[in-house]
Amino acid sequence: MAAARRDTRGIVGAADFLARVEFRRPDAAEPLRRYVEHYWLIDWDLPEPYVSHVVPHPAVHIVFQRFEGQEPFVEVTGVQHGLFTQKLEGRGRVCGVKFRPGAFRPFAPESPVSEWTGRRVHSPEAFPGADLAAVLTPDDEAARIAALDAFLLALDPRPDPQAELATALVERARTDRGIRRVTELARTEGMSVRLLQRLFAGYVGVGPKWVILRYRIHEALERAESADRIDWAALAADLGYADQAHLVRDFTTTVGVPPAAYAAQGLH
Repeated sequence: MAAARRDTRGIVGAADFLARVEFRRPDAAEPLRRYVEHYWLIDWDLPEPYVSHVVPHPAVHIVFQRFEGQEPFVEVTGVQHGLFTQKLEGRGRVCGVKFRPGAFRPFAPESPVSEWTGRRVHSPEAFPGADLAAVLTPDDEAARIAALDAFLLALDPRPDPQAELATALVERARTDRGIRRVTELARTEGMSVRLLQRLFAGYVGVGPKWVILRYRIHEALERAESADRIDWAALAADLGYADQAHLVRDFTTTVGVPPAAYAAQGLH
């Protein structure tokens, strides 16, 4: 079984979250890795309720879920614009699939990914043939991963050059600090801004400007999680903001508190 990843980028209060739940990020089977960034498995047994918060990535998820006192279900979670909040209590289990940005479309080719954005669509509308018991019942983690692999492979996704292009462009926006504007991202591929926006609507679900800004916030959140002292003005400049005030505004709007307060209050 592939080693679980410990990257917590996007999780608000990551240390507190990891102290309360069992959280793993194993890889999908090799044929699926062009589409799937990783699986994410969470188990919990809590004496009191806990609310988790995540600053979402520009990614679509398929999530198998079992909450105490409820019937198990599966849902598709489109890209969420705001903070994603989930209350956990009692005992429960979640087995999720995080698709690479742009790579969900081959699994649901009939609709642009923007139609899923902001939505959480439960079964049976979303993938009615999913075997919930196969994914959620086994205590053996390898069995759960194998069931997720089998579920996705049965959907028979076909390679799509446009999906691959969208994935590559999102990755470029994430990793290239020199890209600070949509025009700059479009220029790297020699395409017009309008064509880039159409590609992102069809395959990513949000616009390229949103993607660029979101990865800036992820970087700021990661710094706030890992550093004892932060020069916010220098970080704002490093992330391509015109000034510190713009970083503070975007961070506060997304996370709910200003970045300095987030770090000082020990929310991480």
